[in-house]
Amino acid sequence: MNPLSPFDANMQLLSKVLDLRAENQKVIGSNIANAETPGYSPARFSFAEELSQAINQTGMPLATSHPGHIPLGPRTVGSVTGTILREPDQTGIGDENGVSVEEEMLALTENELLYETSAQLLKKKLTLMKFVIAGE
Repeated sequence: MNPLSPFDANMQLLSKVLDLRAENQKVIGSNIANAETPGYSPARFSFAEELSQAINQTGMPLATSHPGHIPLGPRTVGSVTGTILREPDQTGIGDENGVSVEEEMLALTENELLYETSAQLLKKKLTLMKFVIAGE
């Protein structure tokens, strides 16, 4: 049983965003750790478009006629997994390592701010729920 099933869609969305941001943090951390590795191609974790599709999906979802068919998009917010993409070095100089530590640190900071924002929003929703349950 999903522990968030009794809660509203916003809480489920915030929980999923926290999971996706945590995964993004791992990818960025891996890039920073491999900044000096020759031939390393930095990875990017992309999930915003897939999450947006899941949020905006209205009406009946398109059905596939065979289980092996590729789905046209996520059916629910909970099914969003994101995609890791590799960016090969395009400069053609040096050790073919495409990691820019400055860019990775900016991405790390942005991801951290968005994670903290989502965590604070979820905390406020839980505090409100606690207040309602206590009946104060």
